[in-house]
Amino acid sequence: MKVLLLSMKEVKELLTMKDTLEATESAFREKGLGNVQMPPKMYLFFNKYSGDLRVMPSYITSLDIAGVKVVNVHTENPRLHNLPTVMATILLIDPKTGFPYAVMDGTWITTMRTGAASGVATKYLARKEARVLSLVGCGVQAETQLLAIAAVAQIEKVKIFDLLPERMEDFQKRMGKQIALPIEKSPSLKDCVRDCDILSTQTPVREPIIKREWIKPGCHINAIGADAPGKQELDPKILLEGKVFIDDWEQALHSGEVNVPYAQGIIKKTQIKGELGDLVCGKVKGREEETDITIFDSTGLGIQDLVTASYVYRKAKEKGAGKEWEIF
Repeated sequence: MKVLLLSMKEVKELLTMKDTLEATESAFREKGLGNVQMPPKMYLFFNKYSGDLRVMPSYITSLDIAGVKVVNVHTENPRLHNLPTVMATILLIDPKTGFPYAVMDGTWITTMRTGAASGVATKYLARKEARVLSLVGCGVQAETQLLAIAAVAQIEKVKIFDLLPERMEDFQKRMGKQIALPIEKSPSLKDCVRDCDILSTQTPVREPIIKREWIKPGCHINAIGADAPGKQELDPKILLEGKVFIDDWEQALHSGEVNVPYAQGIIKKTQIKGELGDLVCGKVKGREEETDITIFDSTGLGIQDLVTASYVYRKAKEKGAGKEWEIF
């Protein structure tokens, strides 16, 4: 038996946002139905290099697919080493034999499935009348946030903000070619956030930057940036006054948007409405009033990578993509 190797270029050619949204929604559904084994992320911290390494194993019993992702986050990579902040590798493993039948780039899959998770959350939690999307942080992740949310909501205007004006300029030009929506650069963070219907935040901050008074009634928020202990983007008042949905209890309490206010006793488990998978399955209620502020706390799940990588593998076999390697 041979292992199929797939590069980032090949993964990009095989994977669309529509496919990623469908795969991601199915992953959350299977989680809600209790059909997954997924230990919380395991971390190695490389503090002197401003980085960490995360290992994410998962198994979806109902689909009989298993695998593991290894992913880093090194914030100084672009500046010091001309490397991406995030790089990942995904290994697919046959549950029957343990044979590693595919090794592929997981960097683009990580970006796509993270955007898709916000797309799924937006589909279930945002108001049907939501028209204005605001993006805080204009890095690579903002791209798939826009693509995914625009695919599930009737967005008419996009507002963006980043501390680096050149990054906003680049995002506006690049995404303007990909999507037929007006993209407006905001002069300040406050101007970007206030009056939006859907907000996605994808920053690495460790102190809240989004203030409660900026959030209008009925807004839906995708909190993406907090993916390690100590990180947070939102004023805790937003969490207390809104309806919070998480992707996974253990991961969210350890390293999600709720991790700091939970550790400080500001928010309790009983104040969190439930997991997104339970919402997809209909086990918990989502938005009940037009004025509800809803929040999706996304930490990123191994099952999202698994279902997306499994889809890429099937497409690769259909199209004859990738290279085969006899490892044993």
